[in-house]
Amino acid sequence: MSETPEPVFGIATLEQISDMSGKEHLQAIIDGVLPAPPIARTLSFRMVEVGDGEVLFEATPGPDLLNPMGGVHGGWALTLIDTVTGCAAHSTLPAGVGYASIETKANFSRPIKADTGLVRAEGRVVSKGRTIISAEGKIIDREGRVLAHGTSTLMVLPR
Repeated sequence: MSETPEPVFGIATLEQISDMSGKEHLQAIIDGVLPAPPIARTLSFRMVEVGDGEVLFEATPGPDLLNPMGGVHGGWALTLIDTVTGCAAHSTLPAGVGYASIETKANFSRPIKADTGLVRAEGRVVSKGRTIISAEGKIIDREGRVLAHGTSTLMVLPR
């Protein structure tokens, strides 16, 4: 049984990723060859799978993410949706091509609490053009209930 490597956090250099497609870049993060972005540590999430236009993350909400009313802040769920949609888009791009979010929208379907436990966040490309990519994301609890869902529009940044 193989174990998931303990993540190292940081930003890969341009030299490290210049010859990697988006999918290769993301897989290298999963494999521990490249560092995971620091926001993953801050917001308690990690990428566990990448495919062609698809990603899967796991995340654990906790007490450090609570708003004044005692629920997990909606910004956490929105950031997670922005992350999975962005990574899904990134997985479709060739080496040297980047992306940036233009807009991300989310709907919160159920409360997320500090004790919700491990959730799954899925991102999937819906449409890919030369300059614009549309993607959708959702956050699902252990019982399969949708906690939040949304869409992102992303701009392709040429070489």
